[in-house]
Amino acid sequence: MKFSLLLAALLGAGVSFLSAAEPEAAPPAVSVPPLKYQHETLPNGLEVYSVEDHSSPTVAVQVWYHVGSKDDPQGRSGFAHLFEHMMFKGNERLTPDTFDNLTENIGGENNAYTAADVTVYHEVVPSNYLNPILWAEAERMSALALNDSNFKSERDVVKEEYRQRILANPYGEFFLDSVKNSYTAHPYKRPGIGSIAELDASILPDVKAFHFTFYRPDNATLIVVGDFKPNELHDWVSKYFGAVKKPSGNIPRVTAKEPPRKADKEVVVYSPKVPLPAIAITYLAPSIRSDDAPALQLADEILSGGESSRLYQALVYEQQIAQQASFGADLNEDLGLLTVRMILATGKSPAEAKIALSTEIDKILKKGVTQAELDKARNRFLTGKLLERETNNGKASALGAAAVLYGDPERVNSDLAKLQAVTAEEIKTALNRYLSGKKKVGIEYLPEAMKPAAEAKKEKKS
Repeated sequence: MKFSLLLAALLGAGVSFLSAAEPEAAPPAVSVPPLKYQHETLPNGLEVYSVEDHSSPTVAVQVWYHVGSKDDPQGRSGFAHLFEHMMFKGNERLTPDTFDNLTENIGGENNAYTAADVTVYHEVVPSNYLNPILWAEAERMSALALNDSNFKSERDVVKEEYRQRILANPYGEFFLDSVKNSYTAHPYKRPGIGSIAELDASILPDVKAFHFTFYRPDNATLIVVGDFKPNELHDWVSKYFGAVKKPSGNIPRVTAKEPPRKADKEVVVYSPKVPLPAIAITYLAPSIRSDDAPALQLADEILSGGESSRLYQALVYEQQIAQQASFGADLNEDLGLLTVRMILATGKSPAEAKIALSTEIDKILKKGVTQAELDKARNRFLTGKLLERETNNGKASALGAAAVLYGDPERVNSDLAKLQAVTAEEIKTALNRYLSGKKKVGIEYLPEAMKPAAEAKKEKKS
């Protein structure tokens, strides 16, 4: 059912997406038709999920590789992201513009992204182009044309991306540093975009080894959603992907465990680029697979989902101590972070900002969130989930995340129920579990002019 039709049906039945008149009333139970997916595992280990949907003459194809920035080789941060770029360079049978020719040139689209735990390649094409796009994806899984020329050119592209996204942004390094300083052992501490120095240190043999190690069928999940015939899809997948050989040996996995924090930690960084002070406070959080994840994700929305959110109203609008204030539940496959960030208003000090922030956090831990706040946050989440189901690509993304990140494809059909089952008391309990009395890391990112004179003089001499 289309979102607009579902919304009309709900409103016609007297169900509102606004907060209920009675503050403690249970939120309306809303469901969407389940994704009826098919699943098979090829002999070489490739997991294949498909959803047949003839509502539009298009099909979405996604390949999820279970490798992300946490798997970057030691001393090579940013490598998974760099390799994502290399996957578009072709091979003996693929030209560098093959994917554009098979997608954008005929009204489709293609792209890719690298996250902490996965790298995902995705296309949307007219149905009659499903065969060639499957062939092309299998081709680049099996072999790439890797040489010094295209490696160096693509490395330069990634370095320029770093300059624009991180160095040109006054607070770009602040966001990287807040994560880097929050972990001690887990490779989540390394920036997914890498660094100029470590990108420069990478060499072509590293690239070839990375492809051989991680870009293999038993480390990949193929998702196909849309207008196709199941028997044709099976034959094409078996023909193209079934021919990709599975390397011998196991896939290396991150085994590092982040130890519990034993003490609070304070980090102060001075930057000539920062116009106003910024602060961040982080706490260790659970895996995205945790039972607490839905409550923490709703807390994220309640605390920083737009200008009417709890932190924005208190710290930006009412107290005017910050220009920006946010809370993030950044949950990954292994573990995550709960992070509060603020960019201060002119004339405000980090000390008074921390006091104001601590006061707001204490209020939440003691009193919890209101039913109205929960209903509003839940409705925003629900709307996003329903809109996601409007497109084949959105359905494929939801199914891929369920199968790979959550480790359970059925999560694609149960996530709404889990979301709607969360209570205000459960959000309070979850926040207290990870914030109350827990050790924190505080980061102050300050303008160079705020550096103490003695410290600046000492650095100048050295």
